Amino acid sequence: MDLGGGGGSDPRQIEESKPLLGEMSAVDGQRLGGAAPCRRALLHCHGMRYKLLQEGDIQVCVIRHPRTFLSKILTAKFLRRWEPHHLALADAGLASATPTGYMENSISYSAIEDVQLLSWENAPKYCLQLTVPGGTVLLQAANSYLRDQWFHSLQWKKKIYKYKKVLSNPSRWEVVLKEIRTLVDMALTSPLQDDSIHQAPLEIVSKLLSENNSLTTQDHESIIVAIAPLLENNHPPPDLCEFFCKHCRERPRSMVVIEVFTPVVQRILKHNMDFGKCPRLRLFTQEYILALNELNAGMEVVKKFIHSMHGPTGQCPHPRVLPNLVAVCLAAIYSCYEEFINSRDNSPSLKEIRNGCQQQCDRKPNLPLRLLHTSPDLVSQEVALTESRLKSVIVTSNEIHVEVERNNTANQKLTANVGNDSEPNLIDCLMVSPTCSTMSIELSAQADRILGCYVEILKMLSDYDDWRPALASLLQPIPFPKEALAHEKFTKELKYVIQRFAEDPRQEVHSCLLSVRAGKDGWFQLYSPGGVACDDDGELFASMVHILMGSCYKTKKFLLSLAENKLGPCMLLALRGNQTMVEILCLMLEYNIIDNNDTQLQIISTLESTDVGKRMYEQLCDRQRELKELQRKGGPTRLTLPSKSTDADLARLLSSGSFGNLENLSLAFTNVTSACAEHLIKLPSLKQLNLWSTQFGDAGLRLLSEHLTMLQVLNLCETPVTDAGLLALSSMKSLCSLNMNSTKLSADTYEDLKAKLPNLKEVDVRYTEAW
Repeated sequence: MDLGGGGGSDPRQIEESKPLLGEMSAVDGQRLGGAAPCRRALLHCHGMRYKLLQEGDIQVCVIRHPRTFLSKILTAKFLRRWEPHHLALADAGLASATPTGYMENSISYSAIEDVQLLSWENAPKYCLQLTVPGGTVLLQAANSYLRDQWFHSLQWKKKIYKYKKVLSNPSRWEVVLKEIRTLVDMALTSPLQDDSIHQAPLEIVSKLLSENNSLTTQDHESIIVAIAPLLENNHPPPDLCEFFCKHCRERPRSMVVIEVFTPVVQRILKHNMDFGKCPRLRLFTQEYILALNELNAGMEVVKKFIHSMHGPTGQCPHPRVLPNLVAVCLAAIYSCYEEFINSRDNSPSLKEIRNGCQQQCDRKPNLPLRLLHTSPDLVSQEVALTESRLKSVIVTSNEIHVEVERNNTANQKLTANVGNDSEPNLIDCLMVSPTCSTMSIELSAQADRILGCYVEILKMLSDYDDWRPALASLLQPIPFPKEALAHEKFTKELKYVIQRFAEDPRQEVHSCLLSVRAGKDGWFQLYSPGGVACDDDGELFASMVHILMGSCYKTKKFLLSLAENKLGPCMLLALRGNQTMVEILCLMLEYNIIDNNDTQLQIISTLESTDVGKRMYEQLCDRQRELKELQRKGGPTRLTLPSKSTDADLARLLSSGSFGNLENLSLAFTNVTSACAEHLIKLPSLKQLNLWSTQFGDAGLRLLSEHLTMLQVLNLCETPVTDAGLLALSSMKSLCSLNMNSTKLSADTYEDLKAKLPNLKEVDVRYTEAW
C-alpha cells in the first residue's frame, strides 16, 4: 500500500566531492566521523527494572458496575470474593490456564480501556485496576514488586498490540512515521528489561516494510533513522536485514549506511554468531562492506573498518570478530562462483571426452574453467613437451585434477614408472610439462568486484600478527570451491595470504600450510610446482619448504613426504641453485630416505651440477666419514656435561673427539634445548640419556624418536615437554625406563604410552595429571 511521502532529492545523500568517512574508531559502539543525519538520543529509564511477564499466578476479582458507582464499590468494607488464577499474557489478550469463574473468557487488550495502580484509601494492598466495558478487573499480587511487574507488562502488551494493529493497515505516511518514533521511544523508556522489548518494535517495522514495497527512498531512510537507537544493542530481524541489504545495494553512498549501519555491523561481528541460523545477518554484513567499497576511497575505507574491528592495540579484544569476518568472506567468495558451481552436474563425463562422443545439444553450455595439472611428477613450466600433446582436461567431483592424454611414447615412459616402486627418472620429471591449453573463468563485473573486495580483506586479516594463527587454522581445510582454485585471478591474489603464513616463524601458523589429513591436498601442495595454484618458478614452494623444515626439525616423516610427492620439484629447484632444496637433497641422502640406487645417483648428479650443491655434498661426505671414523675409534661409554652448559658447548665437545661407543650421556641441569637433538642423533650407541631440568622440548623429542630407536633409559624430569612431544616416544620400542616427573603429561597420553611401549618397566609420573 502506498503510504504517501514525496520523492525528490535526499538531503542525506553524499555528494562525490565531499569527504565520506573520518577515522573509524576502534572503540565499540563509536560511529564514524563526519556529517550525520539527525538522531534522537538514547533515552534511559531510571529506577526499578523488571522482566517482561509472560505468565504468572495472581488473585482476580471482577466487578460489574455502572461507572458512576465505582468509587463507592471500591471503598466498601464488604468487598468481595477473590479467585486465584494462573494468567498468561498472550499476544492478543489476558487468559487463564483454568477458564472458569471471573476468567471464564479471556480479556482482549483492545477491550482494556485503562491500566492503573489501585490507590483508593481502603483498597486491598498491591492491586491493579483494569477498566473494561461494563466493569473493573482487579488483580492482586503478593507484593509491590510483583504488582509493578504486572502493571508494566500489561501496559507493554497492550501498547504493542495497538501498534501492531495501527501499523498493519497504514493510511498516511506522516502518521506512520510518528507512530514508529513513539514506539521506539516507548521501548527505550520502558522499565522492562527483556530482549523482546527492543525486538518487538523492530519486528513490527520489519513487517511493515515487507508488506509495503512502494515507499520512496527518503521514506526508507526516515524509518532507518527512527529505529536506529534500537539497533545499537539489538540484531535486526531477518526481514529488516533484507531491507537493509537492499538499501546498501541501491544507495551505498548514503550517510545513513555509514552512520546507522556501522554500529549494527560492528555489533554483529563482535558477538557469537551462528550465520548458519542467521544467514541474512551475514548477507547484511557482506552488503555493508561492499557499500563501503563503493565509496570514493574504496578499499581504504574498508581497511579502516577492519582496523576499527581489530582495535588500536596489538591484540584484538574481541575473539569473535575474526571468525565472523572470515565466514562473511568465504560466503561472498563462494557467491562469485555460484553460476559455475551450479553447472557442475552438466559437465561431460571423462569417458565421453575420451571417446569424443560428447553431445553438446543435450547439455547446457559448459562454463569454462582454467585448470592446472596437479601431478607431483610434472614440475617444469618452462621445458617444452616435445614428444606429447595435451589433448583434454576434466574436473573430477572431489578435487581439481587434470586428465592429460599423451602419445604412445610418453605413455610408455610414465607407465614404466607407475608399474614399479622405483622413483621417477629425473629426465622424465624435467621432460613432462604441466602446461596445458587453459581457459580462464570469466566472472561478471559485479562478481569480479565482490571477489576483489573480499580477497583483499583476507589479505588485510593476514597482516595482523594476533589474527594470523586463527586465520591460518580457518583456511587450512581450503574452504573455497574448486572453481575458485581453478581461477587464476583468485589464486594469484590469495598467494599473498599463503606467503604471510609461510613467512610466519610460529609453528601454529606455518604448519597450517600442510593438509588437515592424509590424502587431502593442503596449501603446500596447491602452490607447489605442478600444483593447481602455482604460477611462479617455485619461489613460494621453496620458502614453504624452508620454514616447514625448520619447524619439523628435519624429521624423517616430512622428508619422506617430499621424497614421495615432491622429489621432482626439489631436484628442479636444486638444479637452479636453490640452497634450501640442495639442503633437502643432502638430508635425504644423510638420513637414507631414498632406497633406490638410481634415484640416489640422480640426486648426487643434481647436487654436483651447482657450486652450492657441490659444496654441501662434500660437507655431507665429510660428516659421513667422520661418523664412520667415530664408530671405528670408539671413545668413552659415559659422559656428563657440566651444569649450565649450552647447545654450543655440547656441539663443541662432540666434534672434538670420538664418541662412537657413547652409551650413557647426562645433560642434567644444563641449558641445552631442542637444538642439541641434531647432535644427539649422531650418537649411534646411545642407550641412556638424562635431560633432567633442561629446556629440551617437544621438537627435540620428535627428532630423537625417529633416530635413537635403541634408547633404553630417558629422563625428562622438569622439562617443558608436553603431550605433543611425549606421544612421539611411542615409536621407541626399546624404552624400559622413562621419567616424566613434573612435566605436562596428561592421563590419556600416559595410558597411550603404556599400551605402545611393551618393554617399559620403570615410569615416574609424579606431579603430572597422570599421577
